[in-house]
Amino acid sequence: MGRPAGVRATVRDIAAETGLSIATVSRVLNGAANVAPQTRELVLQAVRRRGDRGPVRRGEQRPASGAVFVRCPYVLTDYFGLIVSSIAETIELHGRQMVLNAGEAAQTAVVLPALAARPDVAGAILILPPEPPQDLVRLRDQRFPFVVIDPRTPVPKDIVTVSAAHLAGARRLMSHLVELGHRRVGIIGGPREWLANDARMAGYIAPLADAGVLPTPELVRHVREPNTANGFQAASELLDLPQRPTALVAFNDKMAVGALAAAAQRGLRVPQDLSVAGFDDIDMSQATSPLLTTVRQPLQEMGRMAVTMLMRLLERHTLEAVHVSLGTELVIRDSTAPAGHTGRPWT
Repeated sequence: MGRPAGVRATVRDIAAETGLSIATVSRVLNGAANVAPQTRELVLQAVRRRGDRGPVRRGEQRPASGAVFVRCPYVLTDYFGLIVSSIAETIELHGRQMVLNAGEAAQTAVVLPALAARPDVAGAILILPPEPPQDLVRLRDQRFPFVVIDPRTPVPKDIVTVSAAHLAGARRLMSHLVELGHRRVGIIGGPREWLANDARMAGYIAPLADAGVLPTPELVRHVREPNTANGFQAASELLDLPQRPTALVAFNDKMAVGALAAAAQRGLRVPQDLSVAGFDDIDMSQATSPLLTTVRQPLQEMGRMAVTMLMRLLERHTLEAVHVSLGTELVIRDSTAPAGHTGRPWT
């Protein structure tokens, strides 16, 4: 005879249903890596058939003071470090603990399928999650509270997200360059599949279009990983064009630093010969020579806002605004100046 409706299954129940040991079921629910994919799926299918948020040990209830699971599968420097630090500080203010899943090695970990079944976790914050949207949808369907910071790909409107106003920030930056007289601007974009890249590209193009200019494909580069090395490579390609750009805008500050190095290698002075701008306003933007013009993202506020929204979900409040976009700010420093040349071929 099955369990009465509304009573949650135990680990023992799932083990009995699947024919697996209690230890194996526990490993799956705790997200352990040493589990065969078919075994993991067998357990998760049993959990989904139960139609609840997964099993708990007999006699236990999910604790109201459960921890917040924070997944940031990236190196915690600069950009991501600021977000995670603000999340940790805010979680502590709410009297909860944080379980951190971070580092590049975490990108290959299978985490989301078993997350809703963990009895020690009350909710989660997922930072730029690499998982496909369907994994987030399945997590939502398990009625597990979570918030996504800066989603990589489009997510359904009922999944709570916090991000920066990428389009507005990029538009303001390009407007600044257009006002300085730049028309031939090289754009170093991020990964094509990222939402932030789409928004920033739209923001870059709009002011140029208003000035009667549309960037040609030769003036646009995209990278798979937005880092300094790829910024250097993309900038080198743009600066080696027969008619080089008078300005470069990069997807982030790290790539802008790479662009500064590419300019220096070619004997170009910034900003006299070439203007360069980034996005994010991380610490390195104030350690370059010249100091970098960029767009400031409210990284710490994004972390704080995500925790605040998650706490409201855990308290079963209704959220009227589930896709929150925080304002950005143009920070003008020394790396941009009026266009000082005609873009003639150079050697």
